[in-house]
Amino acid sequence: MRKLIILLNLVFSTIFLSFMAVIIAPFDAAGRINDRLARIWARLHLFVCGIKVVIGGNENIKTSPCIFMCNHESVLDIFALYCSLDVPFKWVAKKELFSVPFLGWALRAGGHIAMDRKRPRRAVESLNRAAQYLKEGKNVLIFPEGTWGKGDRLLPFKRGGFNLAIKTHVPIVPVAIKGTGELQPEGFYVPKSKGIIYITIARPVYHPEGTSSTRAKLMEAVRSGIERLK
Repeated sequence: MRKLIILLNLVFSTIFLSFMAVIIAPFDAAGRINDRLARIWARLHLFVCGIKVVIGGNENIKTSPCIFMCNHESVLDIFALYCSLDVPFKWVAKKELFSVPFLGWALRAGGHIAMDRKRPRRAVESLNRAAQYLKEGKNVLIFPEGTWGKGDRLLPFKRGGFNLAIKTHVPIVPVAIKGTGELQPEGFYVPKSKGIIYITIARPVYHPEGTSSTRAKLMEAVRSGIERLK
């Protein structure tokens, strides 16, 4: 019964709030209302699931715009991030999500970025769009592993987000997520049980213009920041 209630809530809240996002989008150029709807959707889902989010390090979000980069363990990650990050953001998501009825409509209405890693030209276009958002002062969220990781060890990072940081001269804020993979691993439509998700936000990692910093060093600094907090 618990799982049925969770699933029904997720389905109907997604449908209703997605319709609201689409209707409001033409009158919400800044995306503030869409962001609030997404946060309501996330908090409602975790509340019904009986999942609490414990947050640490919000004081490290000192500058805007920035690129948030975090590990990726579960579909629960995005719910937890909406409940924990105090600032609006546009997230880079795999293009398949934009084809999901209702959810995909809300993603497009919110101006989020579809990433097609199998088609390099489209991937470059997506990163260019992210760069434009950063120039406009909007934050961007990227999962640098590109897919779900398993266990405590991070997968190799994709280079695109780091090229974006170097190109736009914005800091990267590492974010560590712990607990989502255990609560809802791959293959589960709803969380297996109640529980706690831990979100820890690290200090920004800068790539100052005109220094000898390299992409490899930047990637290692961000990776170390996430691993240290997991």
